[in-house]
Amino acid sequence: MTEFLTDYGIIVALACAGAAVLYGIVTSRWLLAKSPGNEEMQEISAAVQEGAQAYLRTQYTIIAGVAVVLVVLLALALNVTTAIGFAIGGLFSGAAGFIGMNVSVRANCRVAEEARNGISGALQVAFRGGAVTGMLVAGLALLGVAGYYGILLGTGATEKESVDALIGLGFGGSLISVFARLGGGIFTKAADVGADLVGKVEAGIPEDDPRNPAVIADNVGDNVGDCAGMAADLFETYAVTAVAVMLLGVLTFNEVELVALYPLVIGGVSLIASIIGTYAVRTRTGNVERALYQGLFVSGLLAAIAFYPVTQWMMADLSFATDSVLLTGGASAAPEAGALYLCTLIGIGITAGLFFITDYFTSTRFRPVRTTAKASVTGHATNIIQGLAQGYQSTALPAILLALGILGANELAGIYGIAVAVMAQLSLTGLIVALDAFGPITDNAGGIAEMANLPEEVRAITDPLDAVGNTTKAVTKGYAIGSAVLAALVLFAAFIEELQEAAGGEVIPFDLSSPEVLVGLLIGGMMVYLFASISMEAVGRAGGLVVEEVRRQFKENPGIMDRTVKPDYATCVRIVTAAAQKEMIVPALIPIVIPVVVGLLSAQALGGLLIGVIVVGFFMAVSMTSGGGAWDNAKKLIEDGEFGGKGSDAHAAAVTGDTVGDPYKDTAGPAINPMIKVANIVALLIIPFLV
Repeated sequence: MTEFLTDYGIIVALACAGAAVLYGIVTSRWLLAKSPGNEEMQEISAAVQEGAQAYLRTQYTIIAGVAVVLVVLLALALNVTTAIGFAIGGLFSGAAGFIGMNVSVRANCRVAEEARNGISGALQVAFRGGAVTGMLVAGLALLGVAGYYGILLGTGATEKESVDALIGLGFGGSLISVFARLGGGIFTKAADVGADLVGKVEAGIPEDDPRNPAVIADNVGDNVGDCAGMAADLFETYAVTAVAVMLLGVLTFNEVELVALYPLVIGGVSLIASIIGTYAVRTRTGNVERALYQGLFVSGLLAAIAFYPVTQWMMADLSFATDSVLLTGGASAAPEAGALYLCTLIGIGITAGLFFITDYFTSTRFRPVRTTAKASVTGHATNIIQGLAQGYQSTALPAILLALGILGANELAGIYGIAVAVMAQLSLTGLIVALDAFGPITDNAGGIAEMANLPEEVRAITDPLDAVGNTTKAVTKGYAIGSAVLAALVLFAAFIEELQEAAGGEVIPFDLSSPEVLVGLLIGGMMVYLFASISMEAVGRAGGLVVEEVRRQFKENPGIMDRTVKPDYATCVRIVTAAAQKEMIVPALIPIVIPVVVGLLSAQALGGLLIGVIVVGFFMAVSMTSGGGAWDNAKKLIEDGEFGGKGSDAHAAAVTGDTVGDPYKDTAGPAINPMIKVANIVALLIIPFLV
């Protein structure tokens, strides 16, 4: 069996990736065979589909223009194989998001229609719709990495040369990710802010009211932000981490063929575990959250079981190929297979821990959200103060959890052990993306039920699904941030080692007493704040345009409010699409341009910059996403009848907090994830020019 995995590891990985893609195709056919509902429901869903497709076409056209320039630059500055890898990464990432989102925007009306028959069927349709995106993300990422690696080996390239070319693939996924996260985040929150400020606050109409001209743009935004955006984000993290683990393995051990294939086989078997886990998502009691998490539990358990034989078969007899203290940890002997297996369990444990912690800070069941809702009773300012405080507090436990995971994995197997833990953490990517995409599908389903005036019993099904979807969106963001930080740590280790190798073995120190390193730290931290501030300003400007358009329509067409005139939804969609594309360019260039400029001036400063980006980016991203989630659910808690209920002063204060939190949790916070990784990937790519 050992010989089989050694010789055919790529085939195993490709077969598992193909199974995930096949699952996406079969599930899509099953989903689309469901009834889309009555004519009015189909019309609303079609408007959302049209807006989402128009947005993504515009976004990908802009990205394609940037990508063509970068392909040429990579081919001229580095080599053709890296440039081809970049193109593959970009194409596969874009395909996963585009196909998955197109399924999601067709699932919304089918969930609303299925809700007529009870919660079990509606849950199945909503989750399977998200699972299509999830399996395509993980499947295409593994297919791209394993497939291109196999092609490169087939052309006669060495393992090291092949892995170096795969860094370009990671960069391609990163480019799509940062644009998708930024553009989608700006779109969704600009539409949401505009719809809420005029609709809820000024006009006093409910959320998802068909009289609101921005309601379709809001529904489109849910999909381009939380479906396509998250898909691109985790595609990039998955691909980048797989490449980084392969690179560290090749640099660390003599058994380069085995260690290069190990993360691919780990990813493959966990994909099969994830596919099985999707069939465990079902409920007889109506407990939606439990049904979703039991699917995640089954997948995690099966993956943990499968990792043991794979690790024993492939990593049993390793030997160090280097005397680097960074890579060996000062150990005289290479880590045993048992130690590496324990590292995989640490990765799965970190995933579970991040879920519980993020759920605590963003769920209506626990103290952080309830105290934020209670603070709304005394006004807008106290709501904002409490929300900010909860966001800051939410960083402590994840930081401690990641620190313990890093220390544990490092103690077991050094920096390579940390890399293995990160790969194991990302083994559940397919299920995580499915849980995230579940959110916009159920949100849209509730909106369609409201706009199509479906019976109250339908809303009694879609509303609980939507409430759980809000929670899953929040906890998956916590997972994405944690995985981004750990992936960046592995990339930073690879950067140091590759830099030393390029310098002919000369150790390049990153001493904190060095002015260059300190300057880099400051610039890295500055990048995060600059990136976040520009992203939030973009939401404010784009949201202002929506506010003006909605106000104009209400003023010029008074028949909208008494339902005698239909609002012009398309204009709002066009306004937000144009604004999002314009606003995403500048912040997206920050993690590309600044590391290049700093690196060309000083390699030590670039190392400091990467550390600053990782540390400051982690705390900023966690505080923004968890704080924003607490604001959002505090509003929902009040709307459910607590602390005065809808229409009260507390509700008005909570709406303000939620409006502030929207660009926190859905634009700037999530976009910091790809920003961290893009900076590290760029640093790896420019190493030949630093020494």
